[in-house]
Amino acid sequence: MSSFEESGESRRIFLKELAAYGGGIALAGYSAGLGAPASLARQVSSSTVKWAKQMGLELFTVRDVMTDQKSYISTLEKVAEIGYKEIEPAGGYGSLQPKEFRALLDRLGLSMPSTHSGATEGPDLEKQLEGFQIMGMKYTGISAGGSGRGARGGRGAAAAAGGAASSEGNGSVREDPQSTTEQVKRTAAQDNAHGKIAQRFGMKILIHNHTVEFAPLSDNSNMCPYDILLAETDPELVAMQMDIGWASIAGQDVLARFRKYPGRFELWHVKDSAGIPQMTPQMTTGERHSIADLAPVGLGAIDYRTIFQNAELAGLKHFCIEQDNAAAWGDSVAAARVSYDNLVKVLS
Repeated sequence: MSSFEESGESRRIFLKELAAYGGGIALAGYSAGLGAPASLARQVSSSTVKWAKQMGLELFTVRDVMTDQKSYISTLEKVAEIGYKEIEPAGGYGSLQPKEFRALLDRLGLSMPSTHSGATEGPDLEKQLEGFQIMGMKYTGISAGGSGRGARGGRGAAAAAGGAASSEGNGSVREDPQSTTEQVKRTAAQDNAHGKIAQRFGMKILIHNHTVEFAPLSDNSNMCPYDILLAETDPELVAMQMDIGWASIAGQDVLARFRKYPGRFELWHVKDSAGIPQMTPQMTTGERHSIADLAPVGLGAIDYRTIFQNAELAGLKHFCIEQDNAAAWGDSVAAARVSYDNLVKVLS
């Protein structure tokens, strides 16, 4: 079953809760899975409590209900009503000018520290970044032609360098030629160059991952593109946005990454998936995608309680919940509510 297809059991649980709680009040606990705590109500370390007050949402989660300016604004109103404090755009800014968008954020009590609707190289690049400044952004991408990491359809860093398997966003997995060390080094050099431009506007370049960044390099099977990107990018200019869901599906030990590169992971995408316990080290990326089943946070197998207890080690500054297939669950805004309520319980 594709990671973007509905899981029969978890979807039944989700819809049952929607019916019982009138549109997505939080579930009481995690579904069974690797590393999942027995109850979301367990006492957690005080170090995690502050994150419950800084909940962010990647707007790709609710893209299906943001079809024009009116619905864009009304959706942000619903997101704020749920309790989210931060957002990360993925499909533009509702045709609003920077000052208009900032006024909307201020009215709703929201902030926007990062974006996946990034800037594009060209004669108006500085004007774009000035607009991002007005809107309050600290992290962005800069793409060469509108299709790179600066835009949300983005394939991620390794794919931009010619890398291996990556999700198309509709459940399919495209197999590309594997990246070479030099290809990824060139991508890292470009990120550093873009970072010097963004730095003038008080921003860093963000590097977001899917699963492709963890595929072996074609000329060095002992390393993956993510290793090169971490080694070659300047922490003063470039921040890693760890998509914990995709990294986990790729078979990565997220905590080991935090220990090896402390302070590098300033941004997180908090994404949950069932099926991870059934994955084996021998599986290909395509096989992992076929078993994965994205779900609201708390309905998958990822132990976010432990992960957030290591937030300081990681260098976390902002995070946002993302569920790529939320619309398939019947109501993407309700799915965002379930994720919110479940994660708040984990953190506080």
